[in-house]
Amino acid sequence: MSTSNFEKSSTETKKNRKDYRNVIIGALAVVLVGAGGYLIVDKNKSTETIQQQQTQIAKVTDEKSDVQQSFDASLSRLDSIKSVNSSLQGKLTASNSEISKTKAEIRSILNKKNASAAELNRAKQLIASLNDKITNMQAEVARLTQDNQNLTQDKVVLTQEKTTLTEEKEKLNQDLTTTTVAKQDLEKKVDIASTLNASNISITPVKLKGNGQEKVTSTAKRVDKLKISFDVDNRIAQPGTTDIYVLVLGPDGKPITNEALHSGTFTTRDEGDKSFTAKLPVELETAKRKNVEFQFTPGNFQQGNYTIQIYQNGFKIGESTRELKKGGLFS
Repeated sequence: MSTSNFEKSSTETKKNRKDYRNVIIGALAVVLVGAGGYLIVDKNKSTETIQQQQTQIAKVTDEKSDVQQSFDASLSRLDSIKSVNSSLQGKLTASNSEISKTKAEIRSILNKKNASAAELNRAKQLIASLNDKITNMQAEVARLTQDNQNLTQDKVVLTQEKTTLTEEKEKLNQDLTTTTVAKQDLEKKVDIASTLNASNISITPVKLKGNGQEKVTSTAKRVDKLKISFDVDNRIAQPGTTDIYVLVLGPDGKPITNEALHSGTFTTRDEGDKSFTAKLPVELETAKRKNVEFQFTPGNFQQGNYTIQIYQNGFKIGESTRELKKGGLFS
């Protein structure tokens, strides 16, 4: 009985242990199946997340590439503007300054390895602004280029006009010189042609009597004065006053001066300076003959020839000689 109960008890104990193992194995199996399922689900989620991240990275990379290409295109447009001449560049200084700032900000974004979508959007906005500035600059360059062309054309026209005016001025100067020379030549001819002519020259030796009467005499020692008379005229001489110079040359050929007649010197055209006996102002009328008279009283007259020379306008216009004789014993 005891043995049987012991065997029975032992058998039940073994059975219970087997059942317990099965329970544990079953639980472990459940846990493993659950863990496996979780790992599968988690792996699927991780794969999906990685794929989403890769897609996002690819999208950002494409956007960055597009932004870079757009920026490069803008820079190419900008480089074409920079090829304009330096004179226009100087007028675009303000625009260049703004563009430089915009370019610097765009480059700052593009140089980032992990630029965000927001930053790339900012870069796009900046590029759009840059393109607007470049478009305005291109329009300004076109306007300035046209202005320069107009100025160049105006300069060419002005140069041509200046050349024409210079040529015309030279021709006018030549014509003026020719006219001046011709005028001077004509004036000289008119001046010479207007010189008076002296005619009807008369030299009368006179002796004064005690009663004041005058008697003509040719005896030198009896002559008290010479009365000189002549006519002057010229058909083109202008009305006005002119000076006539009279030279009285004694028998020795030298001019005789007289303080009362204000004797002095004058300049001739061909003979240089000469001494004159009397200067006579004469009032002229065109184409009318004018008679001129004056008396000459030197003191004692000598035997010989007394010559009268008449000058006007620097030319000798008349000459006449009168002889005074020695006279006889009772003359």
